[in-house]
Amino acid sequence: MDRSLDRKKVILGLSGGVDSTTAALLLLEKGYQVTGLYFDVEQPENKEGAAAARRAAEQLGIPFLYRNIHEVFEKTVIHNFCQEYQCGRTPNPCVVCNPAVKFRTLIEAADREGAFYIATGHYARTTRHTRLGWSIRKGESEKKDQSYMLYRLSSSIIERLLLPLGILHSKEEARAAAREKNLFNADQKDSQEICFLPEGETYADYLLKRGVNPKPGNFIDKDGHILGQHQGLVRYTIGQRKGLGITFGKPVFVIRMDPKNNTITLGDNEDLFSREVICGNSFFPNSASGQLPDFLENAEVTAKIRYAAKPASARLHTLPDGRISAVFDEKQRAATPGQSIVFYYGDCVAGGGFIE
Repeated sequence: MDRSLDRKKVILGLSGGVDSTTAALLLLEKGYQVTGLYFDVEQPENKEGAAAARRAAEQLGIPFLYRNIHEVFEKTVIHNFCQEYQCGRTPNPCVVCNPAVKFRTLIEAADREGAFYIATGHYARTTRHTRLGWSIRKGESEKKDQSYMLYRLSSSIIERLLLPLGILHSKEEARAAAREKNLFNADQKDSQEICFLPEGETYADYLLKRGVNPKPGNFIDKDGHILGQHQGLVRYTIGQRKGLGITFGKPVFVIRMDPKNNTITLGDNEDLFSREVICGNSFFPNSASGQLPDFLENAEVTAKIRYAAKPASARLHTLPDGRISAVFDEKQRAATPGQSIVFYYGDCVAGGGFIE
């Protein structure tokens, strides 16, 4: 790292929404020199989004940078999104985007501009842990905490990352700070979960538009008996009950998806619960190998199997094939291949992997 980088300068990801704008505001109040960076993932450009970000920068009185990152976003995030659904998995595009696109773009801009720090409007914190090293820490707001989404950031990124919203206890605090400064976006509605989906468009419709053609196949029961026909794996996810197009006089759920045989297994709600969750392609911020650190082997941690899940106690083990097994004290519902399981050591992110 270039030690000449200015520790008063910050490159902040500025979307034009209230979170990133308030993050900039809080940094300015602490005396940082903030530059807003809008990265555009659309082609042609997202004029409305860029205009909102530029307006926020003007209101804050900070420099503004624009970067179109459509090409790398397409190759990295969109390609993965489409491929995962075709394989019967349910991806979380933010988890892929953050380390490979968003934070890489911020760091590259910071290096060019001579800034030591980068920042975003995520509700999380950073810390230097005695055992974990530089780590993402849960935000003060349990409801808004976004540490789960940042688990694949390396320690070298975290060391340079400022997350000013991590100390807030609610989204309303961010809005109140924006209102106090008469910022135009103080009461703007929250953005949708998947940023690249046009408003009102479902992910299934988007995949069709991208040339992903669902191949019909069989619904089966746990014994392999054919129950009916599904409309393509991309239209379903583990735990789904509604929209199956098939009725049995009782609730049935998607409990397994088999891309090799193009089948979807239906079962009861209790079939969705399991104590063990296995993940691959694991990542630990301070481990280049992706292997479970020795002190976490057989250690008790808390883990989340999806963003909105409650953390639950589990023990971690490395399997002979290198994957990691998390054995929970209590059964977890609908662990979904393609989603991430994230491990917490206290209130700090220790690492995680993609559920298999």
